[in-house]
Amino acid sequence: MANGTGGACAQLSAVADAVLYEGYLLYPYRRSSAKNRVRWQFGVLLPRNWVERDGPVTPVVSGSADSWYQQTECLLRVRRADATVRVRVRYLQLQHKQVERAGGDGAHHPVESLRTADGTVHLSFEEAVPRETELVLRPEELPRDGRIVAVGAPAGAEYEPLPAGAGRTVRRRREVRAGTTVTAERLGPGLYRLRVRTENTGDAPDPRASRNAVLGQALLATHTLLTGDGVEFVSLIDPPAALAEQVRGCRNAFTFPVLGGAPPQSASEDGATGTLLLSAPIILPDHPQVAPESPGDLHDAAEIDEILTLRTMLLTDEEKAEARATDPRAARILDRVDTMPREVFSRLHGAIRSLTPRAPAAERPSAPVVGRPPAPAPDRPAWWQEGGDDGLSPATDTVLVDGVPVGGGSRVRLCPRGRGADAQDMFLAGRTARVAAVFHDVDGSTHLAVTVDDDPAAELHGWYGRFHYFRPDEVETLGPDAPPGPGRPIRPQSPRPPERPARGPEEGRFDGRP
Repeated sequence: MANGTGGACAQLSAVADAVLYEGYLLYPYRRSSAKNRVRWQFGVLLPRNWVERDGPVTPVVSGSADSWYQQTECLLRVRRADATVRVRVRYLQLQHKQVERAGGDGAHHPVESLRTADGTVHLSFEEAVPRETELVLRPEELPRDGRIVAVGAPAGAEYEPLPAGAGRTVRRRREVRAGTTVTAERLGPGLYRLRVRTENTGDAPDPRASRNAVLGQALLATHTLLTGDGVEFVSLIDPPAALAEQVRGCRNAFTFPVLGGAPPQSASEDGATGTLLLSAPIILPDHPQVAPESPGDLHDAAEIDEILTLRTMLLTDEEKAEARATDPRAARILDRVDTMPREVFSRLHGAIRSLTPRAPAAERPSAPVVGRPPAPAPDRPAWWQEGGDDGLSPATDTVLVDGVPVGGGSRVRLCPRGRGADAQDMFLAGRTARVAAVFHDVDGSTHLAVTVDDDPAAELHGWYGRFHYFRPDEVETLGPDAPPGPGRPIRPQSPRPPERPARGPEEGRFDGRP
């Protein structure tokens, strides 16, 4: 494996690990915390007879709903005759940690907590063991009904004595029965639709039992990693135009596949492909990454490391002692926070990734040009520099659209881009609007803040500054007397928040936005 591919695989594995332990144990990392009494929320595959006790489940792409199966479908291009695909199915197996006190009769008795002579508190709690099964195959050699591999895990128990004969800790696991079926449907020369379907094949002894009673038989945080040699995967978010119809035929249930690895240096004009794929129960963008500033897991990849670290620092000694007794992973988080060097902590405050040095004015494209006619467009400094926003006036600045200055009060027709447009904006295609202001983003781009003409709350939105935002190339100019249109009614839309950050963005563990 080439070094570049190996590094990309390591990056994708880091994201997959964050998915695996998303919500495993949340701040404040204590057993007594209410949020840590309701766990295991993503990618949970339970026995079918328990899941369907009240009827079949409805497939969705998010894995926040319990199911008995998970299905990934994606397009695969084969570039070499000896091409192979590597499928890794990963999940957590529930493990119950029970503390037992040693009795005078030589027996051990289960307890919720036990303090040993050295002052350490031991708590009974639920843990989890990571499981992974790997399958290497050649697409053209798959049988019609696919290839099936067992991905379950056996039952087990481990016993750990506590100091001075005070008792023991017992960790018990129930058997998890599961299988994965991989099929490859040939769609054309070198093109396949790959399907990876993982099912819980066990049965719950009592289909009417509580969820907690059957979690020991479940696959938790189930997800799939796909890599290969001589192959490339097609993005389901931004596919090449020639493959759009085949992509629409892919059926994903309780998971969604996205391209992995670092994003390309420049966007392709005809869709995206890659050699790595992550199919996760948490909706992600193509090329998700763990922020490089993050020093380690906090088990909440949707939060900001700086905030969680500060909150963890503020835990009392008693709270930290309980967290350490709750789970070894919580203890490692506390150790890292308590010993974090100042320079590491300072890097958590924020990072700017999407800004690049601006080209000289002579090298910039001629349209759209920001300025105040008739004066020429100024060479505006970036806003993160001191004084960089001097001279900017959203209410009076204008931008040229098809040679016409457009600014506050201008009438426009909304024409959002077909690719990359906000889904909410697509509902406004063809509608007329009035420009309220011209905003300049920190990366040098420009957005028009608008209110939709036939929105009954347009005046209210303008009063408190909640607008829809469009780029200059997403609008057409209209005269002041142009009638509102089109006449088709729509449901009132909640305006999306401004896309421009006031300053550099505070980054979380996932830097999913471009």
